Amino acid sequence: MSTGAEIFVDGKFLKADRVQPVIEAATGEPLGDGASATEAEIDAAVAAARGALAQWQSASPDHRAELLTAFAAALERRARSTDELVSRENGMPMSLSRGANGRFPAALVRYYAQLITETPIEEIRPSMIGHTVVRREAVGVVAAIVPWNYPQALAAFKLAPALAAGCTVVLKAAPETALDALVFAQAAEEAGLPAGVLNIVPGGAAAGAYLVSHPGVDKVTFTGSTVAGRAIGEVCGRLLRPVTLELGGKSAAIILDDADLDATVAGLRNASFVNNGQTCHLSSRILAPRSRYGEVLDALVGMVGELNVGDPLDKSTDIGPLVSERQRERVLGYIGSGKASSAKLVAGGSVPAGQPRGWFVSPTVFADVDNSDRIAQEEIFGPVLAVIPYDGDDEAVALANDSEFGLAGTVWSTDDERAIEIARAVRTGTVGINDYQLDFRAPFGGVKASGIGRELGPEGLDAFFALKSIYRVGPADD
Repeated sequence: MSTGAEIFVDGKFLKADRVQPVIEAATGEPLGDGASATEAEIDAAVAAARGALAQWQSASPDHRAELLTAFAAALERRARSTDELVSRENGMPMSLSRGANGRFPAALVRYYAQLITETPIEEIRPSMIGHTVVRREAVGVVAAIVPWNYPQALAAFKLAPALAAGCTVVLKAAPETALDALVFAQAAEEAGLPAGVLNIVPGGAAAGAYLVSHPGVDKVTFTGSTVAGRAIGEVCGRLLRPVTLELGGKSAAIILDDADLDATVAGLRNASFVNNGQTCHLSSRILAPRSRYGEVLDALVGMVGELNVGDPLDKSTDIGPLVSERQRERVLGYIGSGKASSAKLVAGGSVPAGQPRGWFVSPTVFADVDNSDRIAQEEIFGPVLAVIPYDGDDEAVALANDSEFGLAGTVWSTDDERAIEIARAVRTGTVGINDYQLDFRAPFGGVKASGIGRELGPEGLDAFFALKSIYRVGPADD
């Protein structure tokens, strides 16, 4: 067991060559020392993963599943301390962190441990000359790069299926959440994962770029901004290296004219403000029917006024601080852009007066936003909503689709069939009907500038396989 400025390579906790302080979001004070991986440390991590690959990918699915089940149990035993640590690092309210950082990673590891035992490694298909053996093989050494907003959950999105498939992993954690990343190392050590199967090197953008281009890496899987995703995609394209990119969003909540407004606004508390607005799949553009526009706006302003802004460790808190001073200034810059536009600020728009420390921003609502405005087109990654009027279902769909992004969205209606038809017409990877909750048994990911590939579900496991066809003459029972 270990804490502090360390990396985890080849089954060992090693003192980091470089240190970067981790700052507590609610106070602005140092929380601890995190590692900032050097190129030499990344080289060592990739070499360890390469060295462990043959043994791990040749292990039976049942054996990998047994070790992953023990890994899940070890994560679960640490859940209570992990969820508090993440809340202190990034400002996530504890009411959310208990699930996202405590329970969810263990549940996802267990899901893939079970799924790998049910997934055929080979299947036989009749062919023109006889039959073909189609074989699934681990893609190899995986570079997994995760952001700071859901550090445990999003790491599990990648670690669980990659390890189940027989890949070895180098996890590059964000510097803002370098401390909680070591929880995976502690759990791996306790569970008895073979040395080198999982390696952890927190670090910044330079570390990520070096890892992405490393000659010892076979696949990259990344969650983060579209800007960074484009750069990673360019490198992987040049190297002909498989890549999964889960990127940004600017998703629309389409409130239909028959919506139950009380239920809709209650649902939007989560769909639009979860994790202080620091969530890629937020419904941050609110499309309201002009016939009920004033009613919708009043309800949204009332809901925002009831949100409790404060200490993320307090279970009654709805909105905690943003992750860093830099992120707060970014969000305030977008709010300034909204104020300078023709939109109307109707709630929030500043730093809350009662929070002298930390990186807080008041939940903010802009009304009468034009869909071409910057606050309607760019991902803000903070507690800011843009309310846009529309006339008719066709215009609502057109506005929802008038975005470079396509990650998520919601439709709110008392008519499920009508809502599903609207959902089918929106060009996006996921849509929630009268709610938005990820289902880890179903694929998650985006289209357009929101990414390439899918995570979660069987599709998330498939992403870590390479397919091989073995052609054979004669019948399959030869």
